[in-house]
Order: sequence, then structure tokens, then C-alpha cells
Amino acid sequence: MKTGISLYPGLGRSCADELALLEEAAAMGITRVFTSLHIPESDTDVLSMELQEILSVARHHHFDVIADVSPKTQELLNLPSLTPEHLLSLGITTVRFDYGFDVRKIALFSHMMKVQLNASTLRPAELAALQEAGADFSHIDSLHNFYPRPHTGLGEDYVQKQTQWLQNQGISVGLFIPSQTGRRLPLREGLPTLEDDRNRTVDLAARHAQAMGADTVYIGDSAPSQEELTALSHAGREEKGRIVLKARLLSHDPFLQDLLSQPMTARLDPAQDVIRAAESRSRLQGHIISGDETADQPVSYGDITVDNEGYGRYMGEVQISLKSYPGGPNCNRAAYILPEEQFLIPYITPGRAFRLEFVR
Repeated sequence: MKTGISLYPGLGRSCADELALLEEAAAMGITRVFTSLHIPESDTDVLSMELQEILSVARHHHFDVIADVSPKTQELLNLPSLTPEHLLSLGITTVRFDYGFDVRKIALFSHMMKVQLNASTLRPAELAALQEAGADFSHIDSLHNFYPRPHTGLGEDYVQKQTQWLQNQGISVGLFIPSQTGRRLPLREGLPTLEDDRNRTVDLAARHAQAMGADTVYIGDSAPSQEELTALSHAGREEKGRIVLKARLLSHDPFLQDLLSQPMTARLDPAQDVIRAAESRSRLQGHIISGDETADQPVSYGDITVDNEGYGRYMGEVQISLKSYPGGPNCNRAAYILPEEQFLIPYITPGRAFRLEFVR
């Protein structure tokens, strides 16, 4: 999964702060930068003065710079015309079209530079029109909107539906997650795509984006902390499509701790009551798992169990419980997924890779 930050020159942060954020992001392997060139609250004089320096530093670090444009952008940047040549000369590598442009112009741009579509509003008819206009889809990706006002962010089902549809058309999809420490003017309420992510940490929201299959995740706010940048960078280095869930260990057996820390895959034949790890039994290498103090305990949703020697050839099978049920002596209740992480469990569909990350 690719990762990105957002910069908004002319909206309350100094140019020095924006440049420092670029340098930090580059050092952490973050590769994309989003900016908007038509925010009503921007100080246009400051934006015009600072944009060139910001774009120069971004170009030096080989960032893919995505600029959200409108018909007002030409006047704002004092350009003779809004053309691919002029945008590329500034250091903008991808242009994101929102409102006010017809498909013929978008198609034309796609043959000269990278183009980004609005994943939140795009419809099949518009995509068909772009195809009819001869757009070069090898230069096109998409990005969902962010929503500054609380309660206006998108719902999970809608984002999933749009994302899967676009990916099925061969178009990669990005979305925004908020910062909890450096929220952008004027509302300072976070800039997420999904309303449910508004108050989640960057770490959890980025892992949510990964679970949803996003190709790129951007921090929408402009002043994330170093801890948030680090969390974003770590999410980007995870294997594409793998779901990472944080959990707490109950077992004191070092072998079980190691077994549960390894990447796993959900079996293709889904059980009704549990998610079964496909590889766990094959990793025993002759080790015997004995029943311990967690055996015979009741099991709840999100608990992680490991079958012990009492289950014979099932010994070593790792399961994530999808319901509550009485435990038994043949099964150790070895760990549990943190309550705030349990919304990610339904994403572990048959064949999906996942990994448990343990916290103290």
C-alpha cells in the first residue's frame, strides 16, 4: 500500500513547517503528497508565494504530487492556461479533477500526465464517457474525498462498494485518514474519508484502510506528529492486503507466543463459528502443546485459541472466535483481539492473510 501526506500552503502553517514535514515523510519512505489549489479559506497570496518552494523540495525527493484543481486554479497560480505542460513545469505530477471539467479535457490530460478521479462521486456513465473519449487509463487512478465536518464522512459499505467497483475496472483507489494531533483549519475536526475513522488513531485507521483494500492511504490533515507519520509508514510496509490486528497474550508459553506472532492465512473453507488459520498446525515441527491454565475457559468473540494435545491431530490449530461458547480442556485460550480492533475481524475472509501484533 502506498502512503501519502497532505500540504495546504496558505492555510495557517508556515512554509518552514510544510518543508520540514516533506523532509520527514521522505525519510520514512512516504511517496505521495496531496494538496488542494482551491480551498476557499486559503490565503491566496501566501499560497502563490510558498507553493513553488514546496513543489521544488517535493520534486527533489521524487514525490508524486497530487493537486486538486478547479477552474479557479489557473487564476490562483497566475498561469496563462491550465495545461499539463504548465502543471508539470510547477512540479505537479498528478492532477485531480473534481468539478467543472468535461471528460474530453480529462481524457486529453491523461495522455500527457497522471490524472486522478474522485472515487467518492464517480459513476459508471462517467467512466464510460472517459473510455469513449479515449482516455489513457494507464495514467488514471482515483482518490476518495475527505469530509471536514463531523457526521458528513462516508459510510463503510459505500466506500467498500465504490472501491471494489473501481478496482474491478483496473483503477487503483486511495482514501484519507485523519490526524489526532495536528488537525487542519478551519474546523480542526479531522479530514477522514470514513466517518468511523474520524477519531481513530492513524495506526488503526491506516490498518482499516489496508483491510478495505485501499491502494493508497493519505493523512488528510496537515500537521501529523512524528508518531503518526511512523505509524503511516509502518502500514505502508505491510504486505499488500494483509490485515493486522492488535491483541493481548494470555498464554505464558514462549512457543505459543512465537506461533501466534507469525503471519497466517484464513482457510478457504470458512467455519461457521471461528476463523481457522491454514498454516498453524504445520508449524509445530514436533512440538507438543500441553493444556494450560487458559484451557477450559469460556471463549468470547475475538478470542484466539490454540488446540492442545487433547485434540490429537488438530493440535496447534489457531482459531479466532466469531461467537461466545463454552471452552473445553482440549483448547487453550491463548490471547484476545483488543475490543477496539474487533471491527477488523470480518475482513478476514477466506484466503485472506492476517497477522496478530501483540501489545502489553
